[in-house]
Amino acid sequence: MKEQFKKFLNEEQDPKAIEKISAKLSDLLMKNEEVGYIGVQKKPALTVFPDSIVLTNKRIIICKPKNLGLSMDFTDYPWSLISAAFVKENILGSEFSFTTNTDLTISIDYIPKIQARKIYTFAKEQLELLKEAIAAPVFTASPEPAPVQYTEEPVDEIEEVETEEVTDFAEIINHSLHVPEPEPQPEPVTATPVAEEKQETKTGLAALSKEELFEKLQNYKKLLDNGLILQGEYDAYKKEILAYL
Repeated sequence: MKEQFKKFLNEEQDPKAIEKISAKLSDLLMKNEEVGYIGVQKKPALTVFPDSIVLTNKRIIICKPKNLGLSMDFTDYPWSLISAAFVKENILGSEFSFTTNTDLTISIDYIPKIQARKIYTFAKEQLELLKEAIAAPVFTASPEPAPVQYTEEPVDEIEEVETEEVTDFAEIINHSLHVPEPEPQPEPVTATPVAEEKQETKTGLAALSKEELFEKLQNYKKLLDNGLILQGEYDAYKKEILAYL
């Protein structure tokens, strides 16, 4: 028998029953599952193959031998499915029972009183731990925001240009636009009608007839009336024309 199961021989447990159960439990226990207590049935008559009840930190296991003790049936009930536990002391031993969330009642009788009390206490402790675990608020870490990747756009390198002090604003504009300053062009000289008339008056009045001279005088009068020549200019033209009439 393993050392961890010998501690359950203090409250009138049948050593042979504990030995058989311990051999089976080694293969039944889950990861991180520990046996808290083992109770063995003790009937008034001689019972070669008593039933047993095993309580762990994860479940209740009912063990029932069969086939003359050569095999055994195991029925387990997780603590999460158990709603309540009860113990009833009788003259010949006690009866331990528990109910499930589906209103199913399981009981095992003829348990020695000391064992029944230990079984009941352990069951109440496990149910209280389960209630506290359910009532305790569960804090979940809020998901961290997904990292945002920033892609830096390539920046064109700007060539540094040595600056010169410029006092002329026009020079700044021409330099920034890279437009050469146009060379000054001589303004075309166009003869005004008045100048043409003067030139014509000096050179061609002598060749005109009286009718042509009179018509030219009328044209100068129209220019004066339309404000195209001044009064002084008109008087000069008139004086010259009259000299040939």
